[in-house]
Amino acid sequence: MECRLERTSVHYEVRGEGRPLLALHGFTLDHRVMVRALEPVFRKRAGWRRLYPDLPGMGQSAAPDWIATQDDMLEALIEFVDRLMPGQRFSVVGLSWGGFLAQGLVHRLADRMDGLCLIVPSMGPAAMRELPTGRVLHAEPIDFGDTPAEDGASFESLAVVQTQEQFEAWKTTILPAVRAADPNLAARLQRNYAFSFDPTALASPFEKPALFLHGRQDKDCGYRDAWKAIESYPRATYAVLDRAGHCLESEAPRLLEALVHDWLDRVEEEANRPA
Repeated sequence: MECRLERTSVHYEVRGEGRPLLALHGFTLDHRVMVRALEPVFRKRAGWRRLYPDLPGMGQSAAPDWIATQDDMLEALIEFVDRLMPGQRFSVVGLSWGGFLAQGLVHRLADRMDGLCLIVPSMGPAAMRELPTGRVLHAEPIDFGDTPAEDGASFESLAVVQTQEQFEAWKTTILPAVRAADPNLAARLQRNYAFSFDPTALASPFEKPALFLHGRQDKDCGYRDAWKAIESYPRATYAVLDRAGHCLESEAPRLLEALVHDWLDRVEEEANRPA
């Protein structure tokens, strides 16, 4: 499906009916990684309408020249929210860079949000991150087949759990998205990664249920920086999972599913609480 905005268009998929849930993918990925991560949860759960956009310049969405900063991307995202969920309350799940954008939404639209779930979130530009040392904790022989050597090396540099199953998921979900992303828009965003505001400096604490889910071995976004924002999220569960890195959604799917179910339980409970 296509959502036409004032100055661009956004491709997206919708699954289910009920409370709106916006799922934001990572940098130069597309909606498929979020579908793979979240739909196992909703095979066991009804009552949620999941919106999976390809953010501008990624997947099947247009790459407008005017998007050059994270503020620009956030404005496009807010317009998408207003077009598809006008006046509605909603919850957000953000993965990696999508988690960074989700924090921008909290900064701008907290009064409309029922919940926030951040999976291996970026908390800001790479130069500002406090990162653990990368480690491989489980490795099995992998048949890379005709995959280009640089793609296999990319997988091996990121994955904490290296198995054929993990690589096949990488090859079918991550690599096609990376190849489809517009390199010029991606380069502009890399040069202007920070917002013009501090997304952790909220006017008031975000009082709705939240989940911060991190990989203990995540050498790309880490886990320590998110703890610095704890007082801004008094209803947050913080979980740091061993044997998981920046590919946590595929390396620890059972724990992700359990923790997301718990977060959704809390969102539903809070949303149904009498005023």
